[in-house]
Amino acid sequence: MSVSLKTIFDPFSDDFRAFEQTFTEIMRSDVKLVDQVASYLVKHKGKQFRPALVLVAARAIGEPTRDTYVTAAVVELLHTASLVHDDVLDEAELRRGFTTIHKIWKNKIAILMGDYLLSKSLIAATEIGSLDIMHTVATVAKRLIKGAMFEIQKSRSVTMSEEDYYRVIADKTASLISACCELGALTVGASDPQRQAMRDFGEHLGVAFQIKDDLLDYEASSGILGKPALADVQDKKVTLPLILALKQADDGEGKRILKAVKKGIDKQKLAWVLDFVQRYDGIARARERAEAIKQEAVDALAVLPDSPAKQSLIDLADFVVNRKK
Repeated sequence: MSVSLKTIFDPFSDDFRAFEQTFTEIMRSDVKLVDQVASYLVKHKGKQFRPALVLVAARAIGEPTRDTYVTAAVVELLHTASLVHDDVLDEAELRRGFTTIHKIWKNKIAILMGDYLLSKSLIAATEIGSLDIMHTVATVAKRLIKGAMFEIQKSRSVTMSEEDYYRVIADKTASLISACCELGALTVGASDPQRQAMRDFGEHLGVAFQIKDDLLDYEASSGILGKPALADVQDKKVTLPLILALKQADDGEGKRILKAVKKGIDKQKLAWVLDFVQRYDGIARARERAEAIKQEAVDALAVLPDSPAKQSLIDLADFVVNRKK
């Protein structure tokens, strides 16, 4: 079945409008420079996948409230803050095909803007008045930072095991997606089993999402993701397709590939890496992992009653592992 995010989220357009209005209110500032940078971020925003998860997760259990829309804004602010900081750390020049904040306004302003968005997110969360929501937001903020620190730690060594890889993506990607689903449930008074189901769905969805993202780096032609193909390899990042290929290859060839990637590989040698990953079924095996984890996400929803919102979450899981960009 061919679906798009627009198809999946269109039935919730009224909720999106309420979220957008709330988000605009929360983003307002009395500092001109903050508003300039914020305006640029909003203009070049992504598909707002994470706030959408809050809204649809809430709908799968009950009727969204003002708290739902504020919480959706909280996660969008938190996510944007992490992207602004990541771009500084990675020295990235493009985000979604557009110039990054630190390239336009320099590192100092980018870091301060990321901090500002993070503080806005935490303040908005406290204003809801729910300890469960505040704890969930604070926990995901901690996991995001832990994931980034662990990734840096592993990048300094020669190896990245499959276990290490899952730990990084669980904290850096899945933690926020899981929190979105759990937070949506919390805003509509979910029961403990429903809350756990949403948390598990989001955690598995997030892992599958990141595996697919890493697959697209090998599958995509230049420009599809707003970055060149095999950009991760050029950035010395070892992701699941390469990890799984290394597990199949003999030690000698695997060590040569890994050493070359960690040393820094030029564009002429990218075809060598791609051929290695294909010969040892790294891409096919990573696809299998993504599909299996996606199914775990879908299975977690079994405790929820059937509804259009639940079906949208199932469709979303299928979309995540089958998307082309």
